[in-house]
Amino acid sequence: MRQRVRNAIKWAMLLAMPITLNFFSPYVSLFGSFQGIVSGSLALFAILFLVSFVLGRGFCGWVCPTGYFQDITMRVRDRRLPRAHWVKYLVWGPWFMFVVYNFIRAGGVRGIQPLLLTENGISVNEPTRFIVYYSVLLVVGMLAVAVGRHAFCHYGCWIAPFMILGRKLRNLLKTPALQLKANAERCIDCLTCTKNCPMSIDVHANVRRGDMEHTDCTLCGQCADNCPKQAISYSFGRRP
Repeated sequence: MRQRVRNAIKWAMLLAMPITLNFFSPYVSLFGSFQGIVSGSLALFAILFLVSFVLGRGFCGWVCPTGYFQDITMRVRDRRLPRAHWVKYLVWGPWFMFVVYNFIRAGGVRGIQPLLLTENGISVNEPTRFIVYYSVLLVVGMLAVAVGRHAFCHYGCWIAPFMILGRKLRNLLKTPALQLKANAERCIDCLTCTKNCPMSIDVHANVRRGDMEHTDCTLCGQCADNCPKQAISYSFGRRP
């Protein structure tokens, strides 16, 4: 039931993507930064950073429309990916520094416009924007099919670093948060958890060491819901 609910939410977000696209757009954030304006997308990134203190990368596992699109492409190419976390920072790092530099040149934050470039409330409302919309889906889909499971999440996403850094800061502060916990004594080494992880995490190894914290974990819960012995579960509290 939990996975049905999760998939329904992400399916709805995918259908709504023509409306919400600009709120996930790095271009809109960059465009606003030239004028010292905080756009809706930049505000969302900041909110996700703060929310990650409690929910980690739950946005990726439960809300992100491109995440669900990549779930669909797994039916075409279901290949686990090697870890290469640094690749996404080649995209995020220069973009983030450029945004900060633009705000400095503009004299700081001069205003907030949540609907910047989305004045009518709809992101895709003219032919040129449809080209952008389908191009995004094409890049995300082709990368997943050509490389493997959630390749865009691993190598191209500019949103994930905000939540990863927020989660790491939360771990340093040791504040309570939603997380997965493991009971190694229940594990029968069937590797079902690892096989079902859309983010190619070696979940079984995490269970065996009793620590489920991982940079790529999106708290989707597929490992917990597919475990035949219920060795994995959600919990709220401090990291062990």
